[in-house]
Amino acid sequence: MARRSTDDRLPQTMPVMPLRSTVVYPLGVIGVQVGIPSTLEMLAARPEDGLVVAAVVAPGEPDDPIEPGLISGKIAVAARISDRLNMPGGTVQTTVQGLRRVRLRQVTDVGGYLLAKIEPADEVGAPEEDARNYIARTLNALEALAVEVDRIPNEVPRILRMNLADPGRFADLVATLTNFSVTGKDGVLQRMAVTDRLAFVCEEIESQLRRVRKLAEERMKEAPPEPADSTPVQRAAELRQRIKMLQTELGDVDAAEREAVDLLRQIETAQLPGRVTVQARAEIERLRAVHPASPDAGEIRTYIDWLLHVPWRSAAATREIDLGKVQAALDDALTGLAEPKERMLDHLAVAHLRGNLHGPIPCLVGPPDVGKRSLVDALARGLGRPICRVELGARGESQLVGLRRIRLGAQPGKIVSALRDVGVRDPVMVLTEMDEIGLGKAEGDPVEAMEEILRAHTTGEFYDRYLDLPVDLGDVLFVGIAQDFHRIPRDLRDMMFEVRLAGYTPEEKVEIARVRMIPRLIDAHGLDGQDVAFPEHSLSYVAYGYARDAGMGAMRRSLETLLRTRARARAQGDDSTWEFDPERIESILGLPRYVATTAESQPEIGVVTGLAWTAAGGELMFIEALRMPGTGRLIITGLLGEVMRESVNAAYSYVRSRGNALGIAEEDFRESDVHVHFPVGAIPKDGPSAGVAVTLAIASTLSNRPIRHDIAMTGEVTLRGKVLEVGGIKEKVLAAHRADIQDVILPRGNERDLRDVPEDVRENITFRFVSRMDEVVSLALHQKRKATTRKRVRKA
Repeated sequence: MARRSTDDRLPQTMPVMPLRSTVVYPLGVIGVQVGIPSTLEMLAARPEDGLVVAAVVAPGEPDDPIEPGLISGKIAVAARISDRLNMPGGTVQTTVQGLRRVRLRQVTDVGGYLLAKIEPADEVGAPEEDARNYIARTLNALEALAVEVDRIPNEVPRILRMNLADPGRFADLVATLTNFSVTGKDGVLQRMAVTDRLAFVCEEIESQLRRVRKLAEERMKEAPPEPADSTPVQRAAELRQRIKMLQTELGDVDAAEREAVDLLRQIETAQLPGRVTVQARAEIERLRAVHPASPDAGEIRTYIDWLLHVPWRSAAATREIDLGKVQAALDDALTGLAEPKERMLDHLAVAHLRGNLHGPIPCLVGPPDVGKRSLVDALARGLGRPICRVELGARGESQLVGLRRIRLGAQPGKIVSALRDVGVRDPVMVLTEMDEIGLGKAEGDPVEAMEEILRAHTTGEFYDRYLDLPVDLGDVLFVGIAQDFHRIPRDLRDMMFEVRLAGYTPEEKVEIARVRMIPRLIDAHGLDGQDVAFPEHSLSYVAYGYARDAGMGAMRRSLETLLRTRARARAQGDDSTWEFDPERIESILGLPRYVATTAESQPEIGVVTGLAWTAAGGELMFIEALRMPGTGRLIITGLLGEVMRESVNAAYSYVRSRGNALGIAEEDFRESDVHVHFPVGAIPKDGPSAGVAVTLAIASTLSNRPIRHDIAMTGEVTLRGKVLEVGGIKEKVLAAHRADIQDVILPRGNERDLRDVPEDVRENITFRFVSRMDEVVSLALHQKRKATTRKRVRKA
């Protein structure tokens, strides 16, 4: 591409400043001692600071007059003059800063100095391959020349290697820093085709090297041979120098040199941060010093490739947080989930007002398939940012923050890898499996590594062990995903805030399937709307009989099975419309997997319907207590954790302390064993929320009073009988609703949590709020069975 001007607002006419002993190039700054009479006249007539002139090389001897016709049509450089200083002898010392190439037209003499009309002169870019070859050949020859002659410092090749982004400017720098004559420098200036300019400077350097080598060979013939007492290192260096000389004469370029030039040009064009640029150039110098086929060379190439492709500065097209667009994207993608959407919008609103994303990160918590990932996808679309995911389950420390380069198999961590894959420094990064970090055979301390990442997101720069350079994570929008917030390590929880997605009612599943899921699945299976029909009662049949999970996963899989069967029939020529009624659904999916899970069909002694929270949503938990002759032992069975066992022991102690009020004689405690059992094996039982149900079951079996079968309960009980609030109310109430239970006992402290429960569910359930266990007993226990009933049973 042509290199544009650094200042496009140049005057159409400007004074001409002829030069005969030096040349100024665009973007270059030189000191000039002016002695040409016409130029002195021009400086006297134009005393303003920052005067812009056209600096051009004028042919002839220093004292020859300037002929306007000889410079008309030449390429000059628009330059700015500053820092004028009058010197003895009538000369003026000035600083000349080159701006851009221009072409002189209509040069005339006005008042003792020259004035010319100018027109822009744009470069013609060079093909990438040609530019790379000429640059490599020039650097190769220049290194060899710097070794042979003292007038070219050894730093010149290094300076040129640091300025390879613009091939045209590279040629100008070669002419400036090396021993070019004024005619040669003017030849570089006049060539507007970058390919011609590179070829010109390359040929000039190689010709200088050939002349130097020819003189050296002539001196060697005349001088007596030196004794062969050089060391192996010296002989190797001499051989390498001769090889470079031969390559220069043949016009060949060393492959390693070509690779180094290519990498240096990529660094220049990548606009890396200063510290990264310095590190990359140092690594390229290391690469030039090692054998191209060595393992070290491969490791260096890999490291440089990472430095070039990490998005240090690249950002998403949309940086501004538009809450309206985000809300529209969330509403368009998801049905329901009003509270999670509000919490995410609140977080973005704070970031918008504060101007950054620092602070606690949101963590979406809920069972599988409730829409956590869909929520994040919609959020990213609304923000106009790409999305990337990092799985934390079973990840080791080095997998997150990288492995140092001195270690075998070193590589960057997952955070930097995700940034490279997505190509921007400000994506939406989803941290999945937050509650599984550190589990399994994870090496190192991944929890501490994750803390380091989240701290860097808020307070400063993150150092990846492999890159060993700071990576700014301040613009990354982190979003965590977990099934159980309390299983996340405490130190990480302190850096997050919980956004809970509890699950869907069967009615919500039917609506989501009808509006969003079925049209998408019909299209995915190659069908159209005329091939299938799903009445609402059929969708309800699927939701209640085959999709009792908290999310939409089972619903989607069931519908996919139905549509695959229809697709096979369509492929075999069946063009009729299939209406999926319950009979057809059963013929394809089999008998319903779930039936209405309610309590016993009639009051029973010692059987309580409890409500439990699980990572898959709320579930019913049946607790059984049985009394039998014994010595006062308490037997507990079921896969229980320590917290639950302590809860059962506390419940038994409370019932014994309240024996008189419950109508239980003291000898019943001494002469009876009580067996408490938790039969539902799929529900994890290691939480304090079953205290009310356990206490009621023990009280029922010892007092011989049946429990209501149409009521469910949750809550924890202290030794004094106080009912404490518990968590997971929304999930537990939804479980009761799915089981068609219409009476639920809750701790009074959880009354405020009902706002999270959908309104249609609240309208179909009667909630009983209690503060003490005595209230639970009066609500759920029937009166003791009469002895006459037992006598009639024995007679029968």
